[in-house]
Amino acid sequence: MTDDTRHAPDTTSAGSAERATTKIRVLLADDHTILRAGLRMMLDAQPDIEVVGEASDGRQALAEAQRLQPDVVLMDITMPEMNGIEATRQIKRALDATRVLILTMHENEEYLFQVLRAGASGYILKEAASTELISAIRIVCAGRFYMSPSAQSMMVGDYLQRVRSGEERDSYSALTEREREILKLVAEGHTNNQIAERLFISPKTVDTHRTHIMDKLNLHSRAELVKYAMRRGLLED
Repeated sequence: MTDDTRHAPDTTSAGSAERATTKIRVLLADDHTILRAGLRMMLDAQPDIEVVGEASDGRQALAEAQRLQPDVVLMDITMPEMNGIEATRQIKRALDATRVLILTMHENEEYLFQVLRAGASGYILKEAASTELISAIRIVCAGRFYMSPSAQSMMVGDYLQRVRSGEERDSYSALTEREREILKLVAEGHTNNQIAERLFISPKTVDTHRTHIMDKLNLHSRAELVKYAMRRGLLED
């Protein structure tokens, strides 16, 4: 063995160490400077989270998300230039892998369903941020949905209203095992390509199953699918 070989650096170990220290990259989008400063301080104190940028309005949030490509965008709803709902919609169109977590003061059912339709992966109230936010960021970054207890209560209320009005139609038993599997993965926020790779089928096949699921359950949007999955307890660990 030559000296060069004996003292060659262990690039495999270095690569492993680098992967082990990878942090969740977060973009803060809120029009209140003081709130952003407080959030940055709290998040930067976590060993696995790094704030990589800030935005004070929806248009800037979109631009910074495209520039930085963060793992998670922490998004307020009420902002100038472009509101958080529209910013979420445009970010998800441009950056499918970036997760958007809504952090808002609005405890409002309509806002909740709008941001879900826009592609958000979670909804949390600002008053609960100190206790829920860190866990919520980790959960949505892992590709799952996070709903604060208050948001879940809003969904339950919507469900009960639909039951009372006779609109709820549960056809879960009509789904095949494969369709149930895909339903859960779609509700968790996985893309067709990600599901295809996991299940060893083509993206086109995933899309066909997804269409059949929506037809059988009488669902018309991703937001309705997520609500259905939560009612069935499919998003629980």
